[in-house]
Amino acid sequence: MIVKESKRGGQILSNSKAVADLISSVLAMESEFDQEREHFWTIGLNAKNRVQFIDLVSMGTLTGSLIHPRETFRLAVSRGVASIIVAHNHPSGDPDPSRDDIAVTGRLKSAGDILGVQLLDHVIIGNDGQYASLKEKGVI
Repeated sequence: MIVKESKRGGQILSNSKAVADLISSVLAMESEFDQEREHFWTIGLNAKNRVQFIDLVSMGTLTGSLIHPRETFRLAVSRGVASIIVAHNHPSGDPDPSRDDIAVTGRLKSAGDILGVQLLDHVIIGNDGQYASLKEKGVI
């Protein structure tokens, strides 16, 4: 299995599919009404890519949510994690990144570089197991 349960708790995320599966399971716990809104999460990881936390940074509307580096990195800095992965869903079901998604990813990468918390990936969740990794697309 791609997402491994470590002996010390926290899952180890080894690739973007593992991230998509994890966040899809988190989203599935939301009410049907909330599933139709855009969510943006930060996943904090230790040096071995073991999940330390999943933080819902923003829940927006059908077509967007407000994202700012300050809120995205808040828990990462206070918990002292090595890196983060960010993820959000597209309620439309199409995981292709928008121009805004690409721009936000660039801002978050720059902020992480300054803070010393590496942004490993930005994964966008669509419907039926579809997802897009901005790292795999060469944005990060």
